[in-house]
Amino acid sequence: MNQETIERIRKFTEDRDWDQFHSPANLAKSIVIEAAELLECFQWSDKEYDLQHVKEELADVLVYSQNLLDKLGLDANEIINMKMNQNEAKYPVEKAKGKADKYDKL
Repeated sequence: MNQETIERIRKFTEDRDWDQFHSPANLAKSIVIEAAELLECFQWSDKEYDLQHVKEELADVLVYSQNLLDKLGLDANEIINMKMNQNEAKYPVEKAKGKADKYDKL
């Protein structure tokens, strides 16, 4: 997400004085709720879905995620790269390529 978009999310929240409602727990709950709404887009078909609705629900997940990053003082790039380092160690290419097994089953 570019800085301009991040600032727009922050301004939206600030202009409405909603930060007071954005505890880490509330934001985590909101992410899960929006993720469930995203999943609902695929409830009856993996192939037939409303792409516009998918985009809207995915955007909600991303906005709440950015709000949680802000609330916790975290940097998305830093924590994603930290997690990718862990994933690369748990799922080495030579063991995981083309497999859906959990790391402890490789």
